[in-house]
Amino acid sequence: MTFHSTTREQALSQLCSDQTSGLTGQQAAERLAEHGENRLREKPKKTNLQRFIDQFKDAMILILLAAAAVSFAIACVQGDPQEFFEPALILLIVIVNAVIGVMQESQAEKALEALKNMSAPHARVIRDGAEQVIEAAQLVPGDIIRLEAGDFVPADSRLLRSVSLKSEESALTGESVPSEKDAEAAIAEDAPLGDRTNMVFSGCSITYGTATALVTATGMDTEMGKIANLLEGEEEGQTPLQQKLAQLGKYLGIVAVAACAIIFVIGLANGLEPLSIFMTAVSLAVSAIPEGLPAIVTVVLSIGVQRMVKKNAIIRRLPAVETLGSASVICSDKTGTLTQNRMTLVKTYLDGAAGPEDVTDHCSPEVCRLLQYGTLCSDGTVVFHDDGEVQHIGDPTETAIVLAAHNNGMPKEQLNRDCPRLAELPFDSDRKRMTTVNRVDGKIIAIVKGAFDGIAPLCVRGDVTAAHRVNQEMSASALRVLAVAYKELDEVPAQPTEKALESDLTFLGLVGMIDPPRPEVREAVKICRQAGIRPVMITGDHVVTASAIARDLGILKDGDLAITGAQLDAMTDSQLDGQVERTAVYARVSPENKIRIVKAWQRKGQVVAMTGDGVNDAPALKAADIGCAMGVTGTDVAKGAADMTLTDDNFTTIVDAVREGRGIYANIKKVVGYLLGTNIGEVICVFLAMVLWHKSLFQSMQLLWVNLVTDSLPAIALGMEAVEPDVMDHKPKPRDEGLFANGFGVQIVLQGLMFGLLTLAAFLVGTSVTGSDEGGQTLAFLVLALSQVVQSFNMRSERSLFRIGPFSNGKLNQAALVSVALMAVVLFTPLTTVFGLVTLPWYLYLAGVGFTLVPLLVMELCKACGLIGHRR
Repeated sequence: MTFHSTTREQALSQLCSDQTSGLTGQQAAERLAEHGENRLREKPKKTNLQRFIDQFKDAMILILLAAAAVSFAIACVQGDPQEFFEPALILLIVIVNAVIGVMQESQAEKALEALKNMSAPHARVIRDGAEQVIEAAQLVPGDIIRLEAGDFVPADSRLLRSVSLKSEESALTGESVPSEKDAEAAIAEDAPLGDRTNMVFSGCSITYGTATALVTATGMDTEMGKIANLLEGEEEGQTPLQQKLAQLGKYLGIVAVAACAIIFVIGLANGLEPLSIFMTAVSLAVSAIPEGLPAIVTVVLSIGVQRMVKKNAIIRRLPAVETLGSASVICSDKTGTLTQNRMTLVKTYLDGAAGPEDVTDHCSPEVCRLLQYGTLCSDGTVVFHDDGEVQHIGDPTETAIVLAAHNNGMPKEQLNRDCPRLAELPFDSDRKRMTTVNRVDGKIIAIVKGAFDGIAPLCVRGDVTAAHRVNQEMSASALRVLAVAYKELDEVPAQPTEKALESDLTFLGLVGMIDPPRPEVREAVKICRQAGIRPVMITGDHVVTASAIARDLGILKDGDLAITGAQLDAMTDSQLDGQVERTAVYARVSPENKIRIVKAWQRKGQVVAMTGDGVNDAPALKAADIGCAMGVTGTDVAKGAADMTLTDDNFTTIVDAVREGRGIYANIKKVVGYLLGTNIGEVICVFLAMVLWHKSLFQSMQLLWVNLVTDSLPAIALGMEAVEPDVMDHKPKPRDEGLFANGFGVQIVLQGLMFGLLTLAAFLVGTSVTGSDEGGQTLAFLVLALSQVVQSFNMRSERSLFRIGPFSNGKLNQAALVSVALMAVVLFTPLTTVFGLVTLPWYLYLAGVGFTLVPLLVMELCKACGLIGHRR
């Protein structure tokens, strides 16, 4: 059915729905079963089998498998059962590594899927006669939904009622200008999509106005669903850090392959068995190239992101995690972020009164009239649940008025029935007010509610001068003040305009609400300053109110400036650049002002986090290095533009997220340092042994076993290290600082050299004591593997391991135990012979343990001398 060419009544009848009560819960459940969830078809996910096969697409793995196949063929020709063990073990190790790779990918995907579900859009729907908020995926044809500026349209819908509605439909029609919508419009059946002005479409957004609409299509039946195939294939790209690591892996791969080629040539020249030396060279290349590093980084990022979720921050894009660690300026909204967002109406002022008076549950008739008009000119609602919970839906300043009216015997539902709304001009951030037209006691009244500065010039009756003084007094007490004015009309205008409804007003009074600062924010601001991060307050509130709260929280210090949006508008960019570092509070700002503030800080080389909640905040959120949308009060458009969503709208959550971001980056750095250092050590010891002694220090399966024991489990466990307590005690990492800055790259190479020389020393000791290369090889094998396990503990912190607690990372303890157990299986069971090893005298095992502790002693000495890290 072409719903755009039918009347509203026909559409409601066709879908068996009711505009007032909506569908019943049973109807919704039946239709959900019939039509399925309101989702677009997603690209099929890879099965575990496909992921498993992908693990074998690496060129080095394929070469290793080919070598194993040749070894297997030779074993078949020779007919010696023992010859089959090496290719079988190599195959087993490769398979186990592939399984671990699949597990890593699955873990990362599950984590990101969970985040995707948490950030799923919601919809305001009327069911069983009551308004409720549900996941957009649960919408069905016939549902009645409500839309307002900032919402994403959750499903194709026929408008039933619209007020000054505009929808941004560029994703569907290509039109860059928002399309004006009208529920009353009569549209031809063959009208193109862009001309269907009585419809709104899934995936588009509401930029202005309000509406009630009937859902006509969901999921793949929507217009967006019809072109879903064009939208599929969007891949989650690698983060900048992952790209750099992948590029680094290629460079290291070239070096490793070159070293292996030299080893192979030297081995052949010295009469070593070609297959044996080839297998060793290939195995070394496989072990030395950190091909799994980007995947491990993904796992570490996803684990860190999961930790952020527990702290009320949902990261939408992984690169934001890296950027968080560099944040140097946090520009935060005041209401709900720095304050509790629990507006309570505490003061009212009536025109002509001596001063403000306290709000009680038994207000005078005159004050009740002020509350009545304020409630009628509000879209916010308050829902009282059976368990005693009071749910505020909508703008908190409005719900404070609605609750005060309710407590004085004027429930909003009753007021709406007695004084129906006939027309309206929705609130917008430019006018800083909203207007409704209601029938009150038989009269047609235009009620205007908003900022005093925006309403006072429109009033021709009432003592605005006295009201201005009271407004200043109330604002100085950190109250959020709204003015209410009204105007009697002869009739409802056919086209409501500002000129018709918002002129020649009569001033009625002021309402003052308190939204106290969140107590935990003071400590968060203190931590910010300690961490070299500058907190800045940006608000639409009065400059006096904003300054009072900012000073209370420690954001506004002596010598700092507090300026208004009007003052900001009067500044040139160069003037703003000159003052931005001294300005702590921006009041009465517009969304355009936010963009200028962000860019001014960025011109200073700072990394800026910016909060926002409205549809007009989206450009500023995109312009900021880290856009933070409000999860409670934020619009869908703001959330879509942001990198991070705060599920509790709390400033402290941003600071916690920065702490986690720094911790995640530090953990990735530890993992990179650990893997590269140990891998370089493997290349050095094998390369030098071949160059100096013309001997193959390790067999292929020995190298692969060390790779299995040391590369996977300890590395991932190291990435789960808790955030260090002093991570917020130093300044942010510069924006362009590389991973290997401050001598970290040199440290890695030196640590690799330490492992290489230590392994060679163990080989010499073992050979000297046992009189055989096998004995030296066994001791070198033990030392190489276990010293790398010890190194995973060394890499936990730039501080002494004994200061942070040697075994305080439970995951790493478990990984180390598994690694040691795997080594014990090879060293103390019949597998010893199969691996080409021998049983050593007990004192050589003790010597081996001593060798493995050398990295601990060296690293502790370097930490004590300040040779490692920039923190002491």
